[in-house]
Amino acid sequence: MLQLSQNLRDGAVALTNSPAGSPAREGALIRTTVTLISAGTERMLLDFGKANLLNKARQQPDKVRLVLDKVRTDGLTAALESVRAKLDQPIALGYSNAGVVLEVGSGVSEFHIGDRVVSNGSHAEVVSVPKNLAARIPDGVTDEAAAFTVIGAIALQGIRLAQPTLGETFVVTGLGLIGLITVQLLRAHGCRVLGIDFDARKLVIAQSFGVETVNLAAGEDPLAAAERLSRGRGVDGVIVAASTKSNEPIHQAAHMCRKRGRIVLVGVTGLELSRDDFYKKELSFQVSCSYGPGRYDPAYEQGGHDYPNPYVRWTAQRNFEAVLDMMADGRLNVEPLITHRFPFERALDAYKLLESDEFYLGILLEYPGNRTDAELLQRQVVLQPREASQPAAGATVGFIGAGGYATKILIPAFKKAGARLVSIASNGGLSAANAGRKFGSEEATTDVDTILANPAIDTVAIATRHDSHAALVCRALRAGKHIFVEKPLALNLEQIAEVEETWRSLPQPPLLMVGFNRRFAPQVSRMRQLLKGVKGPKALVYTVNAGSIPHDHWTQDPESGGGRIVGEACHFIDLLRFLVGCPARDVQTTRQSADTVSITINYEDGSIGTVHYFASGHKSFPKERLEVFAGGRILVLDNFRKLTGFGWPGFKSMRLWQQNKGAVETAAAFVAAIRAGTSSPIPFDELLEVSRTTLKAASL
Repeated sequence: MLQLSQNLRDGAVALTNSPAGSPAREGALIRTTVTLISAGTERMLLDFGKANLLNKARQQPDKVRLVLDKVRTDGLTAALESVRAKLDQPIALGYSNAGVVLEVGSGVSEFHIGDRVVSNGSHAEVVSVPKNLAARIPDGVTDEAAAFTVIGAIALQGIRLAQPTLGETFVVTGLGLIGLITVQLLRAHGCRVLGIDFDARKLVIAQSFGVETVNLAAGEDPLAAAERLSRGRGVDGVIVAASTKSNEPIHQAAHMCRKRGRIVLVGVTGLELSRDDFYKKELSFQVSCSYGPGRYDPAYEQGGHDYPNPYVRWTAQRNFEAVLDMMADGRLNVEPLITHRFPFERALDAYKLLESDEFYLGILLEYPGNRTDAELLQRQVVLQPREASQPAAGATVGFIGAGGYATKILIPAFKKAGARLVSIASNGGLSAANAGRKFGSEEATTDVDTILANPAIDTVAIATRHDSHAALVCRALRAGKHIFVEKPLALNLEQIAEVEETWRSLPQPPLLMVGFNRRFAPQVSRMRQLLKGVKGPKALVYTVNAGSIPHDHWTQDPESGGGRIVGEACHFIDLLRFLVGCPARDVQTTRQSADTVSITINYEDGSIGTVHYFASGHKSFPKERLEVFAGGRILVLDNFRKLTGFGWPGFKSMRLWQQNKGAVETAAAFVAAIRAGTSSPIPFDELLEVSRTTLKAASL
């Protein structure tokens, strides 16, 4: 299927062939008939993408501070590589989609195959969307009109926050798509409305909806117009739908309002507010969030958990439905807002229009109906001819997962190790296709079974969310593939037992490796060499400045991420195990919170190791520091950049130009073992031990 995407590094927009996805359990797969280009948002993305790195930084000062912190802790090269990798991940464009349901997930009863629906799906021939961000289109509403639903919901949510009542006076500043829908919905609420803009053509459309207008380009006075509209009392509210860096729209809104008036920002403006403007009138100011309650809530969107109607009357989905009802009743008319129509194959011409001086409002992309469902639902796309030359002895890899870590770290590391990249899989398809083209994969897919069944693939690399690791490992083991799985191996003891049982049931089990890369880092290798000459037990202290992440992030979810101890602290538990060189005997955990803990491990040789995993620190402080006390000597590893020895004959320090946590070396060791036919670089029993130690630490 064809999909529209943008590279944020250079702003380039591309129409690419990607494999079709599958519906999530709480979602639906939709064949698109028409999409609407959100001119304001998508023009902003174009401008951001085409800006140079300095101008990008100026637009995102908060991100700049994070980058500067990373420079101080990890070095300039690592920070720049991280920024470039982030910008080099193309994003899907568009969020106003109308189409027909092709498939539904097992948890969906609200929609059926053949239903006409709207959703926040992207500009693509087939989209996979959450059920709570979709709504059925009434019979009297065309697909073209329905494509305006999501934009309409954004306008409606701003109105709900402003709480208009019959007879009140409102000003709408900025008469783009959202502004022109806002004035109609306010009129439907029984309000008297004033529209403000610089463009006379938009003002004419607003006037056709029964709205008084102010032409700023002609020098007309908005304050005087608001005074007249409100009969000298001040308007009851202002909804700002403009897009500008200026603070003037908010300042102007404050002067228009009566005492205790309401100002709602739906667009994007400068926010250097004057206290005096708001203080004397006790004005309220609120920023509207997208389509309404539920937006950006993972439980609502991905989990399919609706908010109870008696307590949250208007959610994102119910706002969609309300907008569609207004269209069906004829109280919302979007036909005058349509200025251009393009066939989807000419989508790039539509985006050129955004950068031209030609007048535009609603730009619709129309999708061809001549392709069969079977053609659109191809879940495997050939990206380039199969390589004639193959690695000498194996290491032909299929990647499952094409997220940030896979594309930034793992895939490049495997390529550097000489592995042949046969296929990349991802749920949505776009990230797999983009990664495949970038790294030279032969194909991209959304169907994991094609990788497991492909005889040309002898190795599977798993870089998906944590809750899928154990099941995918077992499936790959049964398929006879060598396996590299990102940490953690599993989220509970039952999954560990299943992995062990599957592995031991095979007469000649393939290699299984977990991505515990730190034990392969060059400085850790040097530490291991030095410690081999030390007799007696060791004492190790690993301090991790983990940093805070939101509680609703998927890694914090016990079901999908396992929590931060299982999901990340396993790295540090493994490294201690590697340096001690013998099994753990027992483990204790002292907990301040879910992600601020101290884990103490006693080993069979009398060694002790402590992992201080703290989420309560500051990002400007380095993330990792490891201290090893043994035989009257000390080794200190600072953030994988500087290793210092105290009391070691012939060794004082080992410095690196940039941080190296061993990712490249890990992939190289794994690929070399496959080709040589040797055992896994990390013994299977050691992987099980580290996993069980981690799970026990997390449970205490």
